[in-house]
Amino acid sequence: MSDNEEPPGADDTADAPTDDAPAEDATNEATDAGAKAQDIRERLRQFAQPFVESLDGRLKEQVDRRVDRRVDETIAARLSVIERAIADLDRSIRELQERLDS
Repeated sequence: MSDNEEPPGADDTADAPTDDAPAEDATNEATDAGAKAQDIRERLRQFAQPFVESLDGRLKEQVDRRVDRRVDETIAARLSVIERAIADLDRSIRELQERLDS
């Protein structure tokens, strides 16, 4: 056999069917399935977006109401403490004025 000659049967592999065709089909199916899944996700997002926005708006309103209520309660509690302190000061001032007047 010379350097230019091929061994017997070397040319037989060129005519043999390749196993790449089933692999390509599986890849194409996976790609198609991925594209379909992405399309379904996008449609679901579009369908659910108004619901999510509505829910988000309602939750914000609810949180705002709760925050407002807590702020009002905190302010009322602090104001009552201040009012008591003012009443105590007023009584003390009256007592001092009565002592000075007598």
